[in-house]
Amino acid sequence: MAVFSRFETRITFTRIILPPSMPNTLQDFLEAADGAGNLLAHARLLLRLTHLYEQIAPAHLRQASKIANYKSGLVVIHATNSAVATKLRQLATTLAEGFSQRGIECNGVQVKVQAPEIPAQSRTSTSRPLSTKSSRTLEELRDALPESALREAVSTLINRSAKAE
Repeated sequence: MAVFSRFETRITFTRIILPPSMPNTLQDFLEAADGAGNLLAHARLLLRLTHLYEQIAPAHLRQASKIANYKSGLVVIHATNSAVATKLRQLATTLAEGFSQRGIECNGVQVKVQAPEIPAQSRTSTSRPLSTKSSRTLEELRDALPESALREAVSTLINRSAKAE
C-alpha cells in the first residue's frame, strides 16, 4: 500500500478597485484640488517668481538673496545679510512693479534677513608644533613675568603646545 501526498499551491489574483474619489496616480494626487493640489500650484508659482526675480533683480543682489514665499499679493524675499536686505528694501517698489508687469499680482515686496545655513560638519583644528625658537621665547617670557594669571596662562600654553622635533 503506497501513500502519496501532493502539495498544492494556489495563486489567486485580486484587483483592488479604488473608490472614484481616490486618485489613481501620484500626478492625480498632486493635481487634486483638495490639499496637495494647492501645494503643487504654490510650488509652481514660487518657481515662476524665482525665474522672474532673476530677470528683475540686479545680479549682485540676486546672488545674495532668494524668493522665500508669496502670500496675498506679497512677495517675500530672504537676504543673506542686512546690507543686501537694505538695498532690496530700497528697490522694493521697483521689484513689485517688475513682478506686476510680468503678470504676477504683486502689492509689495517684504525683505527679511535669513542667514545661510552653516554645514553641520565643522572643521577640526590641526595642532601645529612650536618651533624651538618660539618655545624658548615663550619660556623666557614666562620666566620674566611675576607670579600672576598671565604667567600661568603662558605656562599652560607651553605645556599644551606640541614641540617641533
